[in-house]
Amino acid sequence: MDHGWLLGHFKPYGDPRHSDGVEIKWGTHSPGDERAEWVRGEERTALLILISGRFRVELPGRSVLLAERGDYVVWGKGVDHSWHAEEESVVLTVRWPSVPGYKVRRPDEVPHPDEVL
Repeated sequence: MDHGWLLGHFKPYGDPRHSDGVEIKWGTHSPGDERAEWVRGEERTALLILISGRFRVELPGRSVLLAERGDYVVWGKGVDHSWHAEEESVVLTVRWPSVPGYKVRRPDEVPHPDEVL
């Protein structure tokens, strides 16, 4: 149910993983996985670190390829973005602050009644 999210505003209040300050995700992606649509009007700063694989982050005016373990990219508030897994990839994402409103649902995905992402 967590889709790799380890910490953030979406964890229950009182849970030590609940945080409005930061969110952290361990993401595993199959070749060809991509974000369903660009994030627009970004309010957070983000750090994405490649653990394994080959992963591309699209930013306005540039494409950043993460190809070696430990490669990373950082972008700030107001920077639209998207991504694409070129190979089986594992990435660690850290975003701050943790705010709702960015989740894009798959067409077949049904939200949990308590979920606010």
